[in-house]
Amino acid sequence: MQALIQLSIANIRSFVRDRAALFWTFAFPLIFVVLFGLIFQGGNTSIKLGWVDLDGTSGPSGSTTLQSAFAAVKGVVITAEDEASAKDQMKTGKLDAIVEVPKGYSAAVTAAGTGATGVAAANVTVFVDPTQATTGGIVQQVVAGVLGAVNLGGRPPIVQAQLATIQTQNLNIISYLVPSILGMALMQLGVFAAIPLVADRQKMILKRLNATPLHRWQLVGSNVVMRLIIGIIQTLIIVAVGTALFGLQMTGSLLLLAGLVVLGGLAFISLGYVIASFAPTEDAANSMTSVVQFPLMFLSGTFFVIDQMPQPLQVVARFLPLTYLSDALRQVMVNGTAFSPLWFCFAVLVGWTAVCFGISARFFKWQ
Repeated sequence: MQALIQLSIANIRSFVRDRAALFWTFAFPLIFVVLFGLIFQGGNTSIKLGWVDLDGTSGPSGSTTLQSAFAAVKGVVITAEDEASAKDQMKTGKLDAIVEVPKGYSAAVTAAGTGATGVAAANVTVFVDPTQATTGGIVQQVVAGVLGAVNLGGRPPIVQAQLATIQTQNLNIISYLVPSILGMALMQLGVFAAIPLVADRQKMILKRLNATPLHRWQLVGSNVVMRLIIGIIQTLIIVAVGTALFGLQMTGSLLLLAGLVVLGGLAFISLGYVIASFAPTEDAANSMTSVVQFPLMFLSGTFFVIDQMPQPLQVVARFLPLTYLSDALRQVMVNGTAFSPLWFCFAVLVGWTAVCFGISARFFKWQ
């Protein structure tokens, strides 16, 4: 164990001296966080509004007239739904808010319009998500604007809005990107492990180490421990920057997040060892690493929601380990809508780790 600790410390010192490795490990993911955070911190301008009409009346005081008034607002997309379907869609992030018009709305508007004493205004219910403060504020402004036009005339209001809340799993762009970029950083940390391994093999360093009394598991283990420590530091930095600059709110278990970071790191370190097993030279390792990392980066939901990708690419995404690491990170960190169940994400990463370490154990060459 003492040998493993000393080798891990030596590997960390060697890594810290490599300025290029430091940049790609720490600065490159942070550039993505800051760049996309600055671009998207204003959030989406389009509001997806579910319309639940329990009255179904037409005419000047009818519910369809009110629906047309909302549909005329720039940036508002109206989708007519039944009550259960609208609430389900809002919970899964497909709708930003819901306007529900109760039965008897038209009659209540007509009565309130007479201005008679003691006649109550008609009510519509507006469902918003309390965790989406920006979107909820925009929705309330839209509702106030539309109802303000309906209530013109200096008389008591004819229609009033009642706010209700529904907890959703919809993520703003920052909450989506930070866990995704963390997954990308862990992927790069593991996959790029292939390059120094192949370089050490070319320089005969691995051959000389293999001739020492050290066990092979100590040599491999020290490299793995070093990269896992770096992965944990990456996680702390990325989460801290996302929280401090862009208001990322962690909602999940830190212990579960730590376990996921370690498992994700192991999965991609094992993939890096597979590349090192088949790359004959350092240049070949660089090329193979690029071929592997770019599909992982752009086809696994890191920057784009998988459900919005073309169907053939969605099929490809289901076979990529980064898809499940990023999905699990979003579920754990910000309670994001699941692409796959959390247990399945863990199972896929365990499977990739076992298979890749098995392949590298069979084919890795020390000289």
